[in-house]
Amino acid sequence: MTADAMIYLDHAASTPLDPRAAEAMWVWMQGDGALGNPSSTGHRFGRQAADAVEQARREVAGLVNADPAGIVWTSGATEANNLALLGACRFAGKRGRGRHLVSCRTEHKAVLEACAQLEREGFELSLLEPAPDGSLDPARVLEAVRDDTVLVSLMHANNETGVVHDIPVIAGELRGRPVLLHVDAAQSAGRLPVDAAGWGIDLLSLSGHKLHGPKGVGALYVRPRPRLRLEPLLFGGGQERGYRPGTLPVHQIVGMGRAFALAADGLEADAAYIRGLRDRLWDGFNACGGVLRNGREDGAPHILNVAFVGVHGEALAEELQNLAISAGAACSSADATTSHVLRAMGVPDGLALSSFRFSVARTTTAQDVDAAVAQVRLALRRLRAFSPVWRRFRQGVSLTALYGRGNGFSPNESKGVQ
Repeated sequence: MTADAMIYLDHAASTPLDPRAAEAMWVWMQGDGALGNPSSTGHRFGRQAADAVEQARREVAGLVNADPAGIVWTSGATEANNLALLGACRFAGKRGRGRHLVSCRTEHKAVLEACAQLEREGFELSLLEPAPDGSLDPARVLEAVRDDTVLVSLMHANNETGVVHDIPVIAGELRGRPVLLHVDAAQSAGRLPVDAAGWGIDLLSLSGHKLHGPKGVGALYVRPRPRLRLEPLLFGGGQERGYRPGTLPVHQIVGMGRAFALAADGLEADAAYIRGLRDRLWDGFNACGGVLRNGREDGAPHILNVAFVGVHGEALAEELQNLAISAGAACSSADATTSHVLRAMGVPDGLALSSFRFSVARTTTAQDVDAAVAQVRLALRRLRAFSPVWRRFRQGVSLTALYGRGNGFSPNESKGVQ
């Protein structure tokens, strides 16, 4: 690796396409494979395309233990989230079944903005506050459920911090109630066990490019039995049970299916490998001193979100030009405002602006991790040499005194170091 080689540690934003998935896609991008529309089953080309789509449906369902009949193809997890929330709530609202939903302040913007749209349509929203470590007590969820609650929408693993919500417990508590549970599993599928059928999930959002599949394709699992009904967002040819009409992109769907099948085969080994890399990153950063973890140690195995005391985030980002990392969620990192996730956790703005997300994958190497740690260590040394905040922190001044009050500090993190 050369000194100026880029190191990609932004796999929570997007993962590289697995060559085996690319090979499977190529068959449907050339020759006879490029001809058939899977809705045109009156001839061989259409039937072959339809068979490929159904095979991919089984592969995606297999990773998350879902009934393949419930897999609805979308353009990605953002569309899946919108279809789940808007579709379920509008269907129930029109039939007088309730106009209330529950979610959490640390959800992805695709969920929060869909919730905001439903509020504009007259629905009531209960947004739960997380604990300082980003976790959510299942009891809080149950307390927020009312007689008119239609839907609870929660992430499995947070896209910024990796914090994992206890979906099995929440789903179990909701079972038997007339309340739907939607789970955004874009970050957890293929990295943590996800059991849609066993847990009792009604709606599950998935993404292709977060798991070494292609961009531009995702899926929403819609529980087929007992049948769950949604209002569609689009109207047209009736494909995907009418929930998502339009000609299916066979090559993208096949690529996602292959990627999910590969993830299912290597789930335990991949999770152990990337968890080791994440922990190696943390150990290296922690040795620098004045580095705080935003989140929990038992989070998703591929995500590490850390705040660096005594440096300005923009200055540190300039020093780390050879590292592809995220200063927040990739969908909103162009926005100079602080992360809504870290704000909800009580992290003061000064520390939130000095926080970065590092995320690894099975294509990451230990050499990548060690080179990243070396770059960060050198940058911190340079920037902290001129930092009055770092000097005061070294003298024992508390983080609260330096950055303002925030409930995101654990007792041992709010003290300076000698």
